[in-house]
Amino acid sequence: MTSASGEDLSIGVAWRATMMANSSRDPYWQASVRRETIDHPRAAHEIEDECSTCHMPMSHTAARAAGTPASVFAHLPQAARPGAAQPDALSRLAQDGVSCTLCHQITPGNFGSPGSFSGGFTIDTKTPAEARPLFGPFTPDPALQKVMHSATGFRQTEGAHVRQSELCATCHTLYTTARDRAGQAVGRFPEQVPFQEWQHSIYVESASCQTCHMPAIAGEAPIASVLGQPRAGARKHSFVGGNFFVLAMLNRFRDALGVEALPAELEQASASTLAHLEESTARLTIDRAASDGRQLTVDVSIANLSGHKLPTAYPSRRAWIRLIVRDGSGRTVFSSGALRPSGAIEGNANDEQPAAFEPHYREIRRGDQVQIYESILADGAGAITTSLISALRYAKDNRLLPKGFDKHTAHADIAVHGDARDDADFTSGGDRVRYAVDLAGASAPFTVEAALLFQPIGFRWADNLRGYPADEPSRFVRYFDAMSSQSAAPLATASATVR
Repeated sequence: MTSASGEDLSIGVAWRATMMANSSRDPYWQASVRRETIDHPRAAHEIEDECSTCHMPMSHTAARAAGTPASVFAHLPQAARPGAAQPDALSRLAQDGVSCTLCHQITPGNFGSPGSFSGGFTIDTKTPAEARPLFGPFTPDPALQKVMHSATGFRQTEGAHVRQSELCATCHTLYTTARDRAGQAVGRFPEQVPFQEWQHSIYVESASCQTCHMPAIAGEAPIASVLGQPRAGARKHSFVGGNFFVLAMLNRFRDALGVEALPAELEQASASTLAHLEESTARLTIDRAASDGRQLTVDVSIANLSGHKLPTAYPSRRAWIRLIVRDGSGRTVFSSGALRPSGAIEGNANDEQPAAFEPHYREIRRGDQVQIYESILADGAGAITTSLISALRYAKDNRLLPKGFDKHTAHADIAVHGDARDDADFTSGGDRVRYAVDLAGASAPFTVEAALLFQPIGFRWADNLRGYPADEPSRFVRYFDAMSSQSAAPLATASATVR
């Protein structure tokens, strides 16, 4: 399908190069699930069942409809192997990740309720497939309904609810069951709650998830390749997000991971993700840069342009300020937040020691202090962890707040944790940090370069998988090590000169 200007609008082509389509092939997800089953062996079946709900939703739903628990590793590996038997029906469903027929069958009955979260979407599996509706935003043509029914077996039905954020929230709001080493449930943890963050912002009145993550098509465009009628208000199914790193990983290791999207499609998806991050997520401003001859003072402001915390959702994501000062000869006088080739942040305590982490800073005076916007998880005993099944509370959460987000009235599930809670400069829409740099006799003019960098999978989250005796963690660590120097990207930059 193409637009009037010739742009390819094919929904299936756009979808197959997304993280949604590759949710079950994601090597980091596979490694993380394996790690959790090793850490909690007595709850391994429950963990596979829970994790497959949203990453292998079609096979999960089919298994549940048949009255059996769902699995993950029974459907792996997904790459074709010489001499191996053809995958069974459930494994074929597992390969497609979050598919068209999954999302468009979801009914709106429990939308927005706690029961809809953590994969609590409802699909009418009792109605025979040939009579089951497939929901879309437009009023279907009766004649074309027959065409679609004969081709797919589903009945095309208008359902405005597919445009609601509540649809996305069924999987992108995740409360995990926290377990102890014996596998016993010990609590419930809000692992990712971007929907609730959005509800507590000004964007709840003006933009949905689909507004930003499904780009609008200008003018009228067909929505089907067979007799597709031009429609106004159609959206691309590119599901642009922030994980440029795993998209590139899927492309680089495509044969081993059984990836079906073409190389050029994944390259385009990764490039679009980087463009989205740079254009739509944050703004960095150097408000003031001044020297008294002994000290350089730099005030940096960060504005969150997104409709949720930045970063949001899966807690491996982090953003941080990289700031460097050079003197008149080009010599580095001060440096904070440099990315090492390993993917670690120079000076970050958590990357150096798993049990430590950087506090939220109001003022930075040394190069081993880094302002990192992140969530740090702790288990029931207070130990820092990257295990989602062990996590029971947040030890730190200073992820940048969206506009309208009042940290003093926020629900406990989306609360700010740590010193950012009492920092008057950490507020709705962003943060301001002061850098006080000892010039130690260096000569003007001074050049200040600042950037807000973003990493979808932080070093600690990858490194903590090292040493697990299983294929999936070993493979992911190998992939991460091969690509770690490209694991971060700038969201915003600014510079200033002080004479």
